[in-house]
Amino acid sequence: MSGRRGGRDGARGGRRGLGAAWRRRRPLRTRLALAVTAAVAFVALGVCVAAFVVVRSALYHQLDLTLTQSARLAAQRDAGAGPGVLAGECRYLAAPACAQVVPEDPGRDPAKGFLLPVDARAREVAAGERAPYYTNVRLPSGYSARTLTTDFAPGRALQVTLRADTVEDGIAEAAGWLLLTGAAGVLLAAGLGYWVSRTGLAPVTRLTATAERIAATRDPRHRIELPPPGREDEITRLADSFNTMLGELEQSVTAQRRLVADASHELRTPLTALRTNAELLARADRLTPEQRDRASGALGRQLREVTGLVNDLIELARDEEPQPLVERVRLAALLEHGVAAARTHWPSVPFVLRVGEDARSAGGTVPGVPARLSRLLANLLDNAAKFSPPGLPVEVELSIPDGRPELTVRDHGRGISEEDLPYVFDRFYRANTARALPGSGLGLAMARQIARAHGAELTAERAAGGGALFRLAFGGGAARGVGSR
Repeated sequence: MSGRRGGRDGARGGRRGLGAAWRRRRPLRTRLALAVTAAVAFVALGVCVAAFVVVRSALYHQLDLTLTQSARLAAQRDAGAGPGVLAGECRYLAAPACAQVVPEDPGRDPAKGFLLPVDARAREVAAGERAPYYTNVRLPSGYSARTLTTDFAPGRALQVTLRADTVEDGIAEAAGWLLLTGAAGVLLAAGLGYWVSRTGLAPVTRLTATAERIAATRDPRHRIELPPPGREDEITRLADSFNTMLGELEQSVTAQRRLVADASHELRTPLTALRTNAELLARADRLTPEQRDRASGALGRQLREVTGLVNDLIELARDEEPQPLVERVRLAALLEHGVAAARTHWPSVPFVLRVGEDARSAGGTVPGVPARLSRLLANLLDNAAKFSPPGLPVEVELSIPDGRPELTVRDHGRGISEEDLPYVFDRFYRANTARALPGSGLGLAMARQIARAHGAELTAERAAGGGALFRLAFGGGAARGVGSR
């Protein structure tokens, strides 16, 4: 038994393996066309079979009505007839129905015998033990016929027979036409299946071709062609989503390439200076003490500059890293700490901090990461102090104008020109007036990135009366791009 069971399991596994192999060999378009063809062909053949059954039943029903009427006429005409043949030989189609009386007792059969075959069921009808019935018979002459056996008189049954040639010919002709119709339906189903597969899977084909082209060329600028408006469907929405994903991918690739190019450009100068000073210090025995001190100081400054630039690049790349947990941050305390640190770092620049009473309450708290927000504030304060003229203050204010915290940082320097204003938050962008000042051009880009990660928006504008004004407006929602506790 275990051998037979193993054989059956092996056979089922083989059939499943063949089915899986067939699906792997057949493309989706072929499988869809075959599925549509099979479904439509099944319906067409089912309709043809049902039509054949209905036509056959209708033709035999008409013949049965004629037999019933002939039996009624024979019973009226020969009510007292004894066992034997009453009329006809069923030799011609146009001849009257053949009729014979069958007794219950076979011993009372006529000496000449019967024209039609008599079986036990006819004796049962004569005895009143069976209901009238119809049956198909073969006449001695070789023709097919249909017989009605019904009760005639006590102890006798009446059999009435008509030739069924015309009915069988009609059934055969109907079967031929229905078979032809079914074949035409199958061919039409095959054509419809092919058309449906080509039309329905056309967007999928374009999507596949685009994905293969992108994989081959590594160029995310390709897009899937979409149908005109008003003809959208699920596959069109899938293609549109794929185009959107390609757009995001293209922007990401472009940003990465630009970041690498800008970083390499910005690192080239300080690395060259580092190498020069290092080579100079390698020959320290040829230098005077003053020259060694200058070279050592320059090397230290350049190391700090490169270190800051690398740290800024790492900070900008943190969008793709797991983010720290979020907590409720009191902006007033964060500002006081940040301004105190800025005063230490920029002793020649006065910082003025204004915090409203409402901002010191619970309304002045936001969800965020304190270290990231401190970095944002430090970048804004360093930027303002760098462009602030000697003796003029950097004004920092925290308020809640519409129930949502808003932070502003303003300096009284030259301000931002109209042509530079759209680009101040771009990576490595430095205005012509700022190229001689220290910095990597990444501080404001990093500040905006941190702001957006916390659901806030950082904007820059020209301040009334001169200077630049940076406005950090919190949206009041949960921080985006950072984790939650």
